[in-house]
Amino acid sequence: MDEIYQKVLEFHGHECPGIATGYRVAKYVLENFSKESEDEELVAIVENNACGVDAIQVMLSCTFGKGNIKFVDHGKMAFTFYCRETGKGLRIYVKGVESDEERKKYSYYLGRELNEQEAKELAEFRKDVIARILKAETDEIFNIEEVTIKEPKKARIYNSLVCENCGEYFMEIKGRTIDGKVVCKDCFNKIVHMEQ
Repeated sequence: MDEIYQKVLEFHGHECPGIATGYRVAKYVLENFSKESEDEELVAIVENNACGVDAIQVMLSCTFGKGNIKFVDHGKMAFTFYCRETGKGLRIYVKGVESDEERKKYSYYLGRELNEQEAKELAEFRKDVIARILKAETDEIFNIEEVTIKEPKKARIYNSLVCENCGEYFMEIKGRTIDGKVVCKDCFNKIVHMEQ
């Protein structure tokens, strides 16, 4: 196990197919597209909020805190990268290594209370899938294409306001007005639901 993969596992907390996939995506980007982002030079647009995104944050330094990772909820295991230095974009769609039969079998285990035998079978299956992800040829698991996208906006810091309902600070751009008060989204939703 290489040192970088170990670092990703430590950040994520456990090994799983998703984190192995994110590791392979980030590794491909580093080797073929761009270097790690010191600030906002590289932007990642992730189409899921699953395990693999943690590898993107650790290896490419694209983070929510810096604003150079954007979450677009398509529910797809797909990642688009934009390099501000070159103006080029790259989209990586993950095909995966599992067969349709294996996917059906895996979905059988999801959301269920597993007995000891089922838990053992699932652990073995996941271990096998992780090994295949880490060893697979790039074109076996990814569809990769250069894409043209509009340059993502750089992160912006907004003023903070005090919610006139709960007294907590919130980002100005996220505020709402109701009954003549400027309130945070949370209070706005509570007030609206109380009125219905």
